[in-house]
Amino acid sequence: MECKKEKNLEFCGCTYSGCSRRGACCDCLQYHLQNQQLPGCCFPPDAERTYDRSFKAFARAWNL
Repeated sequence: MECKKEKNLEFCGCTYSGCSRRGACCDCLQYHLQNQQLPGCCFPPDAERTYDRSFKAFARAWNL
């Protein structure tokens, strides 16, 4: 399967510009799940900018 990294960058919500996984959604998801986190695209913009990708931060961000 061909990676659509350039196309994915059009809607990638991650603001960490130094991230080597930006736009490579499968790599990003695998990395964050291994660290018991969710990727930045799962968070609203104000919560994403905190770089707290924890499940608790996700629940707080969405009032769950």
